[in-house]
Amino acid sequence: MNGGFAAHRYAGAFFSLGRKQGLPKLEKFGADLEELALVLKNSPQLTELCRSPLFSATEKSLVMRKILSGLEADKYTFNFIELLAERGRLENLSEIARFFKELLDTEKGVLHGELITAVEIAGDERAAVLERLEKQAGRSLDLICSVDPDILGGIILRVGDRVLDASLRAQLSFLKDNIKRGM
Repeated sequence: MNGGFAAHRYAGAFFSLGRKQGLPKLEKFGADLEELALVLKNSPQLTELCRSPLFSATEKSLVMRKILSGLEADKYTFNFIELLAERGRLENLSEIARFFKELLDTEKGVLHGELITAVEIAGDERAAVLERLEKQAGRSLDLICSVDPDILGGIILRVGDRVLDASLRAQLSFLKDNIKRGM
């Protein structure tokens, strides 16, 4: 079974279990997976242990149990990680955590995107812009803010496959095209 496909399936199954338990449990599962994926990312030795055929599923499971205990993970997360160890899927944990987060964000109505401005915007101003955009979208937004001085002014907002280009550069380009056409 392909790693990405398997990660989708395992994330979906764990998500379905959490959905039956309610949103707080779903959020806890997501936090547990995210924390564990971060531990794996920061520990090449642990990542290698998860991939290595030299260690048994039981040995891998014991190591993961110790880590999960330190993270105060939910009992369902313990069981899920044991299942991954038994099935030889611990190496897919980062992908599983990422897919689980996508499912959770969809469940909570959160959209991800990027907000590009010509200059850095301060915290209060950024919060006000985010609030206004969320009100217009009717959903929560998780935006990565970046600066591109080439847009001259205004903003560019990318959410999913949609782009709102309200930059001065785009407006000037539009005006230039209209002048060329004689309008």
